Amino acid sequence: MKACGVSTAEKEVVLLELPEPSSPKPGQILVEVEAAGVGPWDELEIDASWDVGLRPPAALGVEGAGKVLAVGAGVTGFAVGDRVLAHEAPLPGGSGFWAERVLINADHAAACPPGLDAVQAAALPVNGLTALQALEKLDLSRGQRLLITNGGGGTGALAIQLAAVNGIEVTTTASATATERLTGLGATEVVDYHDPNWSTKVRGGFDAALIIAAGTADAALPLVRDGGQLCSLTSDAPPEERGITSWDLYLEPNGAQLVQLAEQAAAGTLKLAPEPLPLSEGPAAFTQVVAGRAGGKKIVLIPA
Repeated sequence: MKACGVSTAEKEVVLLELPEPSSPKPGQILVEVEAAGVGPWDELEIDASWDVGLRPPAALGVEGAGKVLAVGAGVTGFAVGDRVLAHEAPLPGGSGFWAERVLINADHAAACPPGLDAVQAAALPVNGLTALQALEKLDLSRGQRLLITNGGGGTGALAIQLAAVNGIEVTTTASATATERLTGLGATEVVDYHDPNWSTKVRGGFDAALIIAAGTADAALPLVRDGGQLCSLTSDAPPEERGITSWDLYLEPNGAQLVQLAEQAAAGTLKLAPEPLPLSEGPAAFTQVVAGRAGGKKIVLIPA
C-alpha cells in the first residue's frame, strides 16, 4: 500500500510502499484512511523522543479519519463501513495513519457524526484532545482568566474556543496577523509574541497559564496569581512557587473525549482550519509543519 514515513535505513521522511496491515486482533479495527493529520509531534516519532511503537519501514502519523474495513473479536460499537476518527499511540500495527490503511484500538476511536467530513475529522484528534485534557485538568470556572501561549496554532486555537464557550476569559500570544482570527474564536486579548517584552504588555493575576509555545513558561509564571496553575505542553513546567501548581501534560488517547469533540465540530461550535494535501506531498508537508510554516492551518494528508 502507498504510505509516507521512514525506512529502516534512514530517518528521512519519504514515500513508501508498505505491506498490508495484519488482520485486527481482539479489540482492534482496521481502517481505510481517508485523511491523516500532520503535526510537529510527528518529528518526535522519528527520533524516538515520543515512542509510538513505530517498526520501520513504517508510515508516520498518529491521527486520522476513515472507514472501518474489519473489526476484531470483542469490538462493539463499530461495524464495517462506519466512519471513524482517532488518535492512536502506541500504534498496534507498528505503522501510522500516513498510509492507505492503519490498524488501531477500537476504544481509541470515535464515530464521525454527520456533517463532519474526513478532512475536518482528521484535523481534530491530537490538537483537540490535548486542549480538552489540559482544560479539564485546569478545571477553571466561568469568569476566571487564562493565559495561553501560542494561541495561533492548532492546539491553541481549539483551547481558546473550548475555554471561551465555558465563560473563561482568554488572553493569548500569537502573531499580530492572527489577532482578528483569534478574537473571532473567543480570545479577549491577543498579544504579539514577536515583541520580546510581551509579558509586560498584559495584566497579570491569571488564574492559570497554558504553555503551548516552547520556552515561554518562565515568562508566563510571574503572570499567574498566587495559588494559580500552570500547565505546560512543552515539557518545561517551571518549579512551583507562590503556591502555584505547575505540571507537564502528556496526551493520552481517549475515544469518549473524541466523541465530545467531534460532535462540537460537526455542530460548528468548534471551528477547524484544515488544509488538505495529497499523500504524495507528505515529505514536503512534514518539512513545512516542523519548520513552523503552516500559517495556522492544520495540514491533512489525503491517501487517495
